[in-house]
Amino acid sequence: MFKSLSPNLKSSITRSITQTFEQYMTEIEWNPDRYDMADFMKRWSEYITEKALWYEKIPDDVKHATQFHEEIAVRINEVIQKVLSEPPSEEQIATIQQLQETLNTQYFYECKAEAAFVEAELKKRQNV
Repeated sequence: MFKSLSPNLKSSITRSITQTFEQYMTEIEWNPDRYDMADFMKRWSEYITEKALWYEKIPDDVKHATQFHEEIAVRINEVIQKVLSEPPSEEQIATIQQLQETLNTQYFYECKAEAAFVEAELKKRQNV
């Protein structure tokens, strides 16, 4: 069912998963001990029903189909895995390293999105 959607619709769904996941992880400060899949899913569900323009384009029978929900769950897992496996850029690494030396900190990060969070946090600390 998911695969039968238009490419634009699939892309919009994927973007919404990525954005909601990254926002959620930022809110919990990328702390894996605070991660709660049910909480993330609640936030994504709220986003798609209240803000996502693409949600209205999906027929109601598809929205309520078990198969569609199973396929969306698979897509969510794929997107999260992709976010978590994308390495930080060389520029991010260099900037974070320089900031950590200046601020005498030791933040750890494993992916590009987490590096963006760490970089933003370090820049906040630098400007205080």
